[in-house]
Amino acid sequence: QVQLVESGGGSVQTGGSLRRSCVVSGYRVSHTCIAWFRQAPGKEREGVAHIYPATGATYVTDSLKGRFAISRDNDKNTAYLQMNGLKPEDTGMYYCAAGVCQGWKMSKVDYWGQGTQVSVSS
Repeated sequence: QVQLVESGGGSVQTGGSLRRSCVVSGYRVSHTCIAWFRQAPGKEREGVAHIYPATGATYVTDSLKGRFAISRDNDKNTAYLQMNGLKPEDTGMYYCAAGVCQGWKMSKVDYWGQGTQVSVSS
């Protein structure tokens, strides 16, 4: 059974940092694409970043480049989302996902994490 268990959400002030973790079981993170999505209140879910299997090449959506970074630890079978310089508009539910990535997006989601809230206050 595949599970993605997230941690590391919370509340910070503007300019703060958070690191999200996504512990994967039943899959090897090095064998599947792992992505982070977020959903702000009243908005659609959007892709934030993803990391390809094998090569470990990463992609971060243009608007978040320079502030967000995705990485993984193959030994811990865990993916991470480092978020720096947080702004109130980064507030929302954040989800990790495992699936298939093509180009700049995850084209097929096989599994979702449970999601955790990130709140950034001004």
